[in-house]
Amino acid sequence: MRWQHPERGLVEPDLFIKLAEQAGMITSLTHWILEAAFRHIYTLEQAGRPSPLAVNLSARDLLDPRLAERIRGLFLTWGIDPTHLQFELTESALMDDPGGALATLNQLKALGVQLAVDDFGTGYSSLSYLQRLPADTIKIDQSFVGAMIADQESDTIVRSTIDLGHNLGLHVVAEGVENRDIWNRLATLGCDIAQGYFVSRPIPVEQFDSSWHTTLAA
Repeated sequence: MRWQHPERGLVEPDLFIKLAEQAGMITSLTHWILEAAFRHIYTLEQAGRPSPLAVNLSARDLLDPRLAERIRGLFLTWGIDPTHLQFELTESALMDDPGGALATLNQLKALGVQLAVDDFGTGYSSLSYLQRLPADTIKIDQSFVGAMIADQESDTIVRSTIDLGHNLGLHVVAEGVENRDIWNRLATLGCDIAQGYFVSRPIPVEQFDSSWHTTLAA
C-alpha cells in the first residue's frame, strides 16, 4: 500500500501505518484494504488470471473480535477462492497477545485462507508457539537476507530458518532480495519464494496486471 499525497508525493507505509495505529484509525484502514483486496482478487479470477494476494494485519486487527466475521461476509459477497487470499502477521504483533492472536488466526484459518508469519526472526517468538500457529508460510526478515552474502552469521540464520520452516512443513519466503547473488544463494539453500526489488519494485495493480499478461505472452 502506498499513499499518493498531493503535496508530499508518494508516502511509504512505514510512515502512515504507524500514524493510523496511534490515531485509532487502523481498523477503518484495514476494512478499506480488505474490500480492495477482495475486489482485485475477484477481477483477476473473472479474467482467468487468478493470483494470490497478501494482506498485512496489525496487532490491533488481531484484537478485533469481529474481524473473522467481517471477512466471512466478504467471501459471501465476492465468492472468491479462499486460497487466493493470504494474511501476513509480524512476530511482534503475535507476541502482543499470543492467546488472543492464536484464537483469531484459528478463526481465519477455518475460512480456508493462507497465513504467513512476516519478519520472522525479529519478534522472539518461541518455537513451541510457532508450532501451535496455523501458519502456512514464514517470511525471513530482510535484515538477514540482505546481509547474507557479506555476513556469515546472517547466511547461517537464513539457512537455518529455511531448514526449520521446511521441517515444520511450512513454505519459506525470503524478503529483501535485491540482487542476483542473493537470489542464487537462496536457490542453493532451497528457499521457496523470493520477494524484493530484484523481482519487482512495488507497482500499482493496473501495471501488475499488464506486466503479468505481457510475461505470459512472451
